[in-house]
Amino acid sequence: MTQPLIMVAPNGARRGKEDHVRLPLDLVEIVAEARLCHAAGADALHLHIRDTSGMHSLDAGLYREALTELARSVPGIAVQITTEAAGIYSPTEQYACLDALRPAWASVSLREIARDPDLAPRLYALAADQGIRLQHIAYDRGDLDLLAQSRATGIIRAEQDEVICVLGAYAPPRAGRPEELAALAPALDGLRLGLCAFGPQEQACLLAGARAGAEVLRVGFENNLLSPDGTPWPDNSAAVASLRHHLERKAA
Repeated sequence: MTQPLIMVAPNGARRGKEDHVRLPLDLVEIVAEARLCHAAGADALHLHIRDTSGMHSLDAGLYREALTELARSVPGIAVQITTEAAGIYSPTEQYACLDALRPAWASVSLREIARDPDLAPRLYALAADQGIRLQHIAYDRGDLDLLAQSRATGIIRAEQDEVICVLGAYAPPRAGRPEELAALAPALDGLRLGLCAFGPQEQACLLAGARAGAEVLRVGFENNLLSPDGTPWPDNSAAVASLRHHLERKAA
């Protein structure tokens, strides 16, 4: 089994300290968590930033500060920014964030950008022209069908072929299950697969994804706080270390 890249998503857009005391919110905490997770085996970081009140933010200035500090403090970890709307931002604001930052790597929700059919082609063209690596977020088969249609019409370029499938859901809460991946398989032909999953079967889902050829496995408190036995992870790095251990054991 080819070893996939492990990406840690340590906080997300919605959870806070009331969910887990070790969920990082400010820049100091995010950098410290990135350092621990990288040491535990994470190759990449899925970056969400928060404003001074702890709310999800797409502020380009805050993003620049975080990207600069992460590059200085944890130079070995790749960083992917999110453009997630989280019920707060419009497609225009998501586009503005991507345009202002022009990062190396960004995740973009297919269904969120599709809310503005006129803007969507501009966003994907911007990414192609600026060399921004895009990871499309697909929450279900409908999103994968939208991706296929957009690629067929040229709105999404052929080389923009990276997708992360989400098993389960945050709201209403629904835990992901490994068997869900099989139902998505027919729509994944020709795509580079990434995977994340909500709930305590997160690790089982990710290991199933690795067996299916996933190139990126995303783990962390954005999607799940619980270890496979149902007890809380002490921190994100413990989830990373456990996933790395099981991947290496299966590859041996």
